[in-house]
Amino acid sequence: MEQSRPIKVLIAKPGLDGHDRGAKVVAMGLRDEGMEVIYSGLRQSPEKIVKAAIQEDVDVVGLSCLSGAHRYLFSEVVRMLKEEGMGDTMVIAGGIIPDGDIPMLKETGVSEIFGPGASIKNIAEYIRENNARLKSGR
Repeated sequence: MEQSRPIKVLIAKPGLDGHDRGAKVVAMGLRDEGMEVIYSGLRQSPEKIVKAAIQEDVDVVGLSCLSGAHRYLFSEVVRMLKEEGMGDTMVIAGGIIPDGDIPMLKETGVSEIFGPGASIKNIAEYIRENNARLKSGR
């Protein structure tokens, strides 16, 4: 499906995690893949992330967490997006996520988890192939 505009991605660091190298690498890599990328910076609350997603009318929210608070923070972002009528916005995640937490995160609505070492090309391909918001013509 040919896009009339670039895929718009918000990369966000929820919680108190102060490590953003990986998030910045993904942001730059997705930009290099032709996507429009907004990086919201460190220490964002789920409320601020959702507000930015709405204001920017993004297709994808990418969350990164290394602090161990991913179970709560990622689920809250997904829940709030649904409450705001943006339930079709793809949420992907990365960081240090234990394998045992992945099924729970997917059940709450996180589309995919990309761990350390995931290639930008694979992340970009996943976004292009699975973005329901773009497929619905929104």
